Parts: sequence; structure tokens; C-alpha cells
Amino acid sequence: MPLRTRNDQLERQLSQSVGQCIGDYDLITHGDRILVGVSGGKDSYTLLHLLERARRIAPIPFELVAVHVDQGHPGYDGTPLEEWLEEKGHAHRIVREDTYSIVTDRVSPGDTYCALCSRLRRGILYRVAKELGCNKIALGHHRDDAIETLMLNLMFTGSLGAMPPKLVSNDGAHVVIRPLLYAAESDIAEFAEAQRFPILPCDLCGSQENLWRKQVKQLLTDLEGRVPHMRQSMLAALSNVRTSHLMDASLWDSELGKKAHRRPLLRVIED
Repeated sequence: MPLRTRNDQLERQLSQSVGQCIGDYDLITHGDRILVGVSGGKDSYTLLHLLERARRIAPIPFELVAVHVDQGHPGYDGTPLEEWLEEKGHAHRIVREDTYSIVTDRVSPGDTYCALCSRLRRGILYRVAKELGCNKIALGHHRDDAIETLMLNLMFTGSLGAMPPKLVSNDGAHVVIRPLLYAAESDIAEFAEAQRFPILPCDLCGSQENLWRKQVKQLLTDLEGRVPHMRQSMLAALSNVRTSHLMDASLWDSELGKKAHRRPLLRVIED
């Protein structure tokens, strides 16, 4: 297939998956002002690109503001990202916060940085969203992130949870949306390469070789070699929950032995 045709096909396919996710979970509504977290990785570049495409053709008005957090990692150079945002005409803000020193100081040798780093970055995005008057925060998590989180929760936290398309913060002040949740990482990677996005490496967690998330990703890849479409089936399972076949006692009325109504099943635990 000619390169240009394949690129167009990928963009249409990804745009359709984003549009379906937005529609299924009502992620974007009239007048939203959305902070788009842009880390400099393939996922967030693709997210911003596709949301801007959707904004131009959407029947309702909404705004996008790209926000990148410079976390003070050694060797960091955000110039390629800043130049790309300027070139494409995206409204944006670069926020500089030294979370690197905090993470390396608090995390014990041999432990992974991701959980603390993610929490600190999320707190910064919450603050900046308020400063910018944004009522929603869009993040670039995709299908593979969701099912890897499901597996990690099963293996390490004893809970059944993944990444929801829409998540309201504990204080109710922020709404996080994930429009890429139906999209496969492999498609995003191919699209990002074709678009020549200026990828910024993560020199913090990227320096840790034995992250469990990486090992779970490899496990799923190995299994999918024997069970085609396994990842898509696992994603479908997250929206096809049979609570009567699970063992959470809070889902059942202790006297009548009947399933309680409208009680949440999934606890979202993210790293």
C-alpha cells in the first residue's frame, strides 16, 4: 500500500476510534475548554493532533490548550516540542517544575519512579487547568495502557480496575478524559512515526529496565501471538462486566442475596 494511502487510512481509523469514544462516554460537550497534556511522547502528540482535527469539524464549539510539563529531567530539551507547537499554531503553555529532584529523593533505590512521578505531574496539570480556565483535562492513555493497568491491578493490588474514559477527581473539581482509549498502541506508534512527531525521551522512568508494566506488555504481546485479537477482547471485557459472576460482597444485599443496585464495581487504581 502506498505510504500516503496508509497514513490517510491510519488517521481515519484513529479519528473514528476517538470519535466513537467521545460519543460513547460524552467526553466533550458544548463550550468545553480542554487542557491537553502533551508529554512529548507518541501518544500525546497523536491525541492533540486528532482532537484538533475533531475540533475543526465538530458541530459544537470547544477549545484546546496544550500543556507540557518540564519536570527537570537530566538532559531534557523541550525545544523540538515547543517549536512544533508554535509551527502548528496550537495554543499552549510550557510549565517548568522540578519534580525530578523530589522523585529521586523520595523513591528508594530499586523502586520504580512512575507512580510518584505521575501523581506529581497530575497535580501540576490540575493546578494549571484551573489557572487556564479549563474544565477538562485530556490525557493520551490508549487501549494497551488500560489493559496493562487491569493486569497490574490483578497481579499486585488485588483489585479489578483499569483506566476509565472519564474520571472525576476526588474533590469533584476536575474531569479527566481519555479519548484514545479505543486506539491500539501499535497504530498510534505507526501514525506518530509517519507524522514525524519530534518525540522527547523520558530519561527518568525510561532509565529503569525492569518495570513491571514493561514486563506485562511483553507478556501480552507473547500471548497475543497465540490468541489473535486478545487485547481487543480484553478491552471489550472492561465494558461488559457481569457483576453477578464476581465476588465483591458490597455488590450483594446481605439479607436477600440480591445484587445491590448502582453500586460501583471497579475501583480505579492507576500508576
